[in-house]
Amino acid sequence: MSSQIRLATRGSDLALRQASEVADALEDRRHDVELVEVETEGDRVTDALVNELGKTGAFVRALDQEVMEGTVDAAVHSMKDVPTDVPEDLVVAAVPHRENPADVLVTPDGTGLEDLPAGSVVGTASLRRGAQVQAHRPDLEVEPIRGNVDTRVEKLLAPELHREHERRTEAAKEAQSEDAREQRRGDYSADVEAGVENIENERDGDERQSEDADAGSGNGSGSGSGEFDQSVEEWFDSLTPLQQSALERDPDTEYDALVMARVGLDRTGLLHHVGVEELPTNTHVPATGQAALCVTARRGSDVVDDLRDALEHVRTRVEVTAERVVLEELNGGCIAPIGVHALVQGDVVRTAVQVFSRDGSEQVGETRELDADNYAAEARELAADLRERGAADLVEEARREA
Repeated sequence: MSSQIRLATRGSDLALRQASEVADALEDRRHDVELVEVETEGDRVTDALVNELGKTGAFVRALDQEVMEGTVDAAVHSMKDVPTDVPEDLVVAAVPHRENPADVLVTPDGTGLEDLPAGSVVGTASLRRGAQVQAHRPDLEVEPIRGNVDTRVEKLLAPELHREHERRTEAAKEAQSEDAREQRRGDYSADVEAGVENIENERDGDERQSEDADAGSGNGSGSGSGEFDQSVEEWFDSLTPLQQSALERDPDTEYDALVMARVGLDRTGLLHHVGVEELPTNTHVPATGQAALCVTARRGSDVVDDLRDALEHVRTRVEVTAERVVLEELNGGCIAPIGVHALVQGDVVRTAVQVFSRDGSEQVGETRELDADNYAAEARELAADLRERGAADLVEEARREA
């Protein structure tokens, strides 16, 4: 092995998967990698939305502190969580290739945003996503939702699963009651002919129970009416692990849809277990750095070159740098609904920016092609123009509301 690298990571499923991707890439370069789980402020305040934590870096600072103290060599972050004011002793050593940064609408059945009925409840943990939904569909209700990726999806699926479980359980009880009534009628037959008929009825009942086994009519766990072809237990066993976990939840709010980052669903393996509609990045501009990873290390550390050689993706570095310059100049942090998405296209960096009021009723935005040789300076100019056109007022209003 070339060298050992200790990587700090959060302990969530998504964070561990991301850190494992980085570790795999380093191990391909013959580095021995150890993942070190670190609890962050964002992990401890589990009942708060990101924008309610009061400052940026809630998921970052504890990991970077371990880096600066020398406990670990580097830390793996979601780039969108990394504040634009990186400490002087720290360096963004590598920015790996970015995945699809788009947001998606998540529903149990794949219903699209345009087809959601008026009044539908859309859950999101992001001020930006909520404002974008309300700007596009002001007739929808946006409600906050807490938890990691799988928790949020389970909260979406839980209500309908509860209703289905109740329907099947009630059908099973009715079937059991009908079987009991038939049995009592047979017990009161007094003559031989009736006794023979009773035996035939019981045999017929046994056959019906066998035919309705999937509905559980013989043990009170299914329906004798033929409405369901599975017992309650068999139905539960047929559910995916995600659905089974969702059935154990009792969410306070019933959501009709969620808006989430596509990459989070993809990296946790949930993308193909729910209905999704990818939202266009020109109308639902992603968060700065969304779907990109960031590996930080101590400035001047021996591992900086190793990290850059194994992980760096130049185009992604340019894109997220342009995005972060705009966000820094707008001074929005995570308290204002701001989307910034840059894409390298030949010799330009096409950069889209949206700044919203919290309710989505006001918006200042623009898409501009920046010269690839001077993109950082032109990104600052873009942000300055947007500030003068009202973006600064929207950011300040969001700060007061926060």
